Amino acid sequence: MASQGYQYFAVVDQPQVIDDFIYQRPVVAIASRYPIIEVFSVEPNIEFAQKLGLTDQFSFSRRVLRATIDIPHLGNCDCYVVHFKSKRSMIELNEHNNNFSPEQTIIESLKAQIAGSWGSTVQRGSEATLLMMDMIQRREETNQPMVLMGDFNNTLADGVLSHILTNTLRFVSTIDRDAYLAKYCLHDAWDLYQAVLANEGKTVNKAEETRPPTHYFGASSSVLDYILLSCEFDANYHNSLYTVSAHETYDRHLINPIFERDGESTDHGVVLVSLTLRS
Repeated sequence: MASQGYQYFAVVDQPQVIDDFIYQRPVVAIASRYPIIEVFSVEPNIEFAQKLGLTDQFSFSRRVLRATIDIPHLGNCDCYVVHFKSKRSMIELNEHNNNFSPEQTIIESLKAQIAGSWGSTVQRGSEATLLMMDMIQRREETNQPMVLMGDFNNTLADGVLSHILTNTLRFVSTIDRDAYLAKYCLHDAWDLYQAVLANEGKTVNKAEETRPPTHYFGASSSVLDYILLSCEFDANYHNSLYTVSAHETYDRHLINPIFERDGESTDHGVVLVSLTLRS
């Protein structure tokens, strides 16, 4: 990363080595061209976790990294990197360690898949909720801009994670509601970019108006990877400093892979966002 101009690098955890160069329990990281002022591993608020019906032992499936970065013209900005719980079932049936008949094995596998998949969904949604609680508290304390990015393992349109983009606040006056929603809520960089194109009256081509998927599974595809931004990057917010001038998904290694070049690439498309200082 340093050779590409990203001199600053941080992690808050280490993967587990299971055999020589084979690892499991992957971790998140951040690389930056600008100085990283502080690195922190976000911990879930146990009081909130218990209110959600979770245990006091709840933890993120992968540690969440918060890096405060000194960005030109913006100052300190809190950048969060996540890899929320996957949709893979939390329950695995050991088919070689039971006395089940073939039919019983299939039935038990089905039960494990249904219950385990729901368990993963609960974990993923809880991670997102508890992270948002921490981000709101941090914003209240510092008033620093926020960026949330990573593999969400879910579409934001799904109810499991839709609360990350909360844009309503009940039982509050309109003036207060709009002010607090602007300050504490996040925006999908894709939506901000589409708004910029619309406001500028630009003619968009099909590639610009159709969001590329970031993950393929069999014949299906979906957007699982996101960059979310606070109001400082929203061109429609009167005090914003930056605007989203480009939004792309790098997927050459998925569409046309070449082993010599892409043998160690990610199996997701890479979301790229360009931010331009407003004049």
